[in-house]
Amino acid sequence: MSSSLRSTQTIAVLAVTQLIGWGTTFDMLGVMGRVIAPELGLANEIVFGGLTIMMIVSAIIGPVTGRLLERHGAARVLAASSIVFAIGLLLLAVSHGIVLYAISWVVIGIGAALCLTAPTYTAVVEREGANSKRVIAILMLFTGLSSAIFWPVLSLLTAEFGWRLTFVISAALHLFICLPLYLLALPRPLATQAANAQMLTPPVQLSASDRRNAFLLIAATTTISTFVTFGLAPSLLEVLRQYGASPALALQLGSARGVIGISARGMDMLLGKRGSPIVSATMGIGLMVTSFALILVIPPSTALLVGFILIYSFGSGVMAVARALLPLALFSPREYGLQAARLSLPQNIANAVAPVIFTALLDRTGASTVMAVCGVLAAVSLGFVTMLAMLIRRARPVAQTA
Repeated sequence: MSSSLRSTQTIAVLAVTQLIGWGTTFDMLGVMGRVIAPELGLANEIVFGGLTIMMIVSAIIGPVTGRLLERHGAARVLAASSIVFAIGLLLLAVSHGIVLYAISWVVIGIGAALCLTAPTYTAVVEREGANSKRVIAILMLFTGLSSAIFWPVLSLLTAEFGWRLTFVISAALHLFICLPLYLLALPRPLATQAANAQMLTPPVQLSASDRRNAFLLIAATTTISTFVTFGLAPSLLEVLRQYGASPALALQLGSARGVIGISARGMDMLLGKRGSPIVSATMGIGLMVTSFALILVIPPSTALLVGFILIYSFGSGVMAVARALLPLALFSPREYGLQAARLSLPQNIANAVAPVIFTALLDRTGASTVMAVCGVLAAVSLGFVTMLAMLIRRARPVAQTA
């Protein structure tokens, strides 16, 4: 199979399965949460707490996932996720109280650890080797579209069949679309002698202590940046309103953020092999720092808010891709799954707690304090990625097998 055909097939399979994976789990409560709550007799915040359970469980299971990926390969792990997701969604369909509802999200969190983000990108790296950056960036474009596609679909299904049957249909998508795609349609991993040598070759030669330090720097910069972006996302409209935006303008700017973020992911896709995760991370976090500095220093105005959204959204979009690709700047493709899964532990914990912390901070201290905290955290993250760049620059590059 030619390289371009393999890449196209890999993208097609994983794009479909990632859209279904994100759309029927993480994005689902945006449409169905307030429909489920009254029928279960639960408060909205308890229902939406399912996402927190999902992220925490996914974080805890992450290191185990890394070992499974290293031992069994991504295809088998992803196939297992389809079965686990289906079980979790079917449990949701028959839930009548908080206990089974919470158990459902525990199961879905296990499925998320086996499927979302790191395992899927590992499947790409197994099939593309060190030249995986463009394919991962393309997949992240589809991930960014999952809510845009599944919100109207789930809304229509819920209105037509009710939320319980909608969960059953969602489970069927995993069993009858995702599972066969993983087992039958995903190309086999690279198996040539040159490819095997490439998979085992790290991009730079580091001592054991430098490898450890580099891993800690990647973990620090990615965890802090995702804490900022996930924490600010649900509070962004209120922040904009406190800076003087009308409700209509705040909604327009908030909606534009997603489009701009996807455009930034597209830029990384176009760079392909020429792009560098270190450069992308430095640029992304640098733009985020700039956006927070501007909104803290310049008096509020419509022009300021538009500029803030443009700069922040583009920077956070670039950083979203860089978070997925940074392990490839340090580790061999063979190690990618293990290390990416290890990195997912602090990242997912940050994602789970950040919205609660930012909401409390905004309610108690106001938007300017939130922006100041974001600016300080982003500057610290920029410092860590700068240290990482200096460490890797000092290292000796490894000659790649042609």
